[in-house]
Amino acid sequence: MTKKTIIVLGFIILKFVLQYLLISPEYDLQRDEYLHLDQAHHLAWGYLSVPPVTSWLSYIIFLLGNSVFWIRFFPALFGALTLLVVWKTIEVLKGNLYALVLGATCILFSSLLRINMLYQPNSLDVLCWTGFYYVIIQYISTQKPKWFFIGAIVFVFGFLNKYNILFLLIGLLPALLLSGQRKILVEKKLYAALILGLLLIMPNILWQFNNHFPIVHHMKVLSQTQLVNVDREGFLKEQILFFIGSLLVIISGLYALLFYKPFEKYRLFFGSLVFTLVVFMYFKAKAYYAIGIYPIYISFGAVFLCQVLQTGWKRYLKPVFIIIPLLFFIPMYNLAFPNKSPEYIMKNPEKYKKLGMLRWEDGKDHDLPQDFADMLGWKELARKTDSVYELTPNKKETLVLCDNYGQAGAINYYSKKGIKAVSFNADYVNWFNLDIRYKNLIRIKTYEENNPEFQETGPFFQSSKIAGEITNKYAREYKTTIYVFTNAKININKRIEAEIKEEKNYNKQ
Repeated sequence: MTKKTIIVLGFIILKFVLQYLLISPEYDLQRDEYLHLDQAHHLAWGYLSVPPVTSWLSYIIFLLGNSVFWIRFFPALFGALTLLVVWKTIEVLKGNLYALVLGATCILFSSLLRINMLYQPNSLDVLCWTGFYYVIIQYISTQKPKWFFIGAIVFVFGFLNKYNILFLLIGLLPALLLSGQRKILVEKKLYAALILGLLLIMPNILWQFNNHFPIVHHMKVLSQTQLVNVDREGFLKEQILFFIGSLLVIISGLYALLFYKPFEKYRLFFGSLVFTLVVFMYFKAKAYYAIGIYPIYISFGAVFLCQVLQTGWKRYLKPVFIIIPLLFFIPMYNLAFPNKSPEYIMKNPEKYKKLGMLRWEDGKDHDLPQDFADMLGWKELARKTDSVYELTPNKKETLVLCDNYGQAGAINYYSKKGIKAVSFNADYVNWFNLDIRYKNLIRIKTYEENNPEFQETGPFFQSSKIAGEITNKYAREYKTTIYVFTNAKININKRIEAEIKEEKNYNKQ
């Protein structure tokens, strides 16, 4: 085993160790993770929320036992592979051992630790962006057509994981056309690779077509409810924060792409970054959508710096560039991860507010970072729902209906009674089992003052009551209420069918 291999394995092991240490046991899984895990039981070529790759991974996790260990493992794995791709890119660019260590350090001690913390499509998205850029570098370096086909496979996985990778192509194309590398566009095998990629993503496109392109509706709702709160100036500020410890390395890489002779043939990457950021800003995208851009530029910067810092007084700066990411990681460790109790955060709000971490998608400041609040209260909800379900007559004819996908997914994940909760929200609208004639209803309602649930639903049942609520005041779902309605007076299946139809018609708009 070579020295380089031992070092990169050390970085990868440290990456896994950190990912498991950064979340305190008092936090549950995050609300999106429950939905993704439930997709394992409803495999399809598409979903209202995400493309299909997440469901494939969830099925693997299910086969492995569905434990938190494996749920944490896969985003950590994708983060480790991103580090490895950057390492291999530096080797292609002829970087020495110092460049390899610098690049790996910059990737390891960055906001990717936060991205790789949760089981969401984002970790694989960053890996696919980095992998696709690596393929371009390999093709430019070797001129071997096999990289067209490898690139097609990488893009397909990226597309079937998260449509966000389309922005990579949108930003790359004008940069390619303006560079000397536009000669790639006359290569016949490029178009063969494009056809291969199109064939592989076609099942998902057909699913979108057959379901009236829910991605269009999803983006419309996202634009109206969340992206409307995105500030373009704030977007640019957050780009700096993602790799703030590596900022000098990234800037060095951009400088090198313009002025360093050995990188002349890779100059299109400078234009690609500019065009991609402009497109993201035009669409008012969330800042983290763009995080996949940067790892590859760390490769360029690390290789350039290993040449610049070889001689004279500048060689004394070598350890400085490696220490800087570590120094920035120390405050990040204390603030950016759910490794501190909610009580601690509540006592020190200014630290979090300065970094904008208390600003939620609704554009308002709250007591905890949104991701942290989304990781509390779920076990309590599932435990109390189980207790209510156990005391309900005709359990098999009891429907557990939730307001949102987080509630439904958390109950399904933690339930000890085999509950299969559903919701009219997100993908759950397609997962109702109406072969059962329901007589009872356990209704999970997000708290609102003067909730009209009794008035709206109570008349259709012989009895109704409140059976519990989430008492964790730090949870985003604080005061979410459990209603129980028993012995239906009407055929509630017909009402459910009508609401499903109404929700699906809304999704077609």
